[in-house]
Amino acid sequence: MLAILKKEINIFFASPIGYLVIAVFLVLNGLFLWVFTGDFNILNNGYADLSSFFLLAPWILIFLVPAVTMRSFSDEKKQGTLELLVTKPISHLQIVLGKYFGAFILIIIALIPTLLYVYTVHKLGNPEGNLDIGSTLGSYIGLLFLVASYTAIGVFASSLTDNQIVAFIVAIFICFIFYFGFDGITSYNLFGSGFNLENFGMSSHYKSISRGVIDTRDLLYFMSLAAFFIVLTKLNIKNK
Repeated sequence: MLAILKKEINIFFASPIGYLVIAVFLVLNGLFLWVFTGDFNILNNGYADLSSFFLLAPWILIFLVPAVTMRSFSDEKKQGTLELLVTKPISHLQIVLGKYFGAFILIIIALIPTLLYVYTVHKLGNPEGNLDIGSTLGSYIGLLFLVASYTAIGVFASSLTDNQIVAFIVAIFICFIFYFGFDGITSYNLFGSGFNLENFGMSSHYKSISRGVIDTRDLLYFMSLAAFFIVLTKLNIKNK
């Protein structure tokens, strides 16, 4: 599994695509948070907090994560190397986990430079240091679990096809449904007020963690969702 993980990371940084994906993520966040005038601009809000970043990041990650994971199994299928991979003395689950953690670590690398935002807002506060560290830490933890779920969905989508573009689109669609779709359906109150469909979506659990209160129910939701798609990927690879 570790060999596959290292291979994924090496392949990602061996091509310009890896650096381009990370650069696009950081540039988009930087423009919306510090340059463009709007609701996400931290300087215009007048408050020393990073709530704008944690509201914006899940939407940008909906596109970033599938861009990283789209080649995980699609490329193996297209090149005909998947058959060789599954004949190696490792289980199907280890193959999937190697791909999964390789992509997950790459996204974490893309998130690390955003810690500069924490330092900047900390310095800009009046008085200096006027930043809710608990809420910020909770938001980063929520973002990590959100990325874990997005990555599992992206790897699953990649296992469905040998076309990277199709895998990219399918992953975006599934991530969008799980992050926003359930909230949208809940707003129509189709199942009555007693049935809260919002709890099936990522958004409510992510926002709950972002308040700085780490609830085991929220963590369990993200871990269960990631495990669900990892198992689906393993079954799909086994059937292939």
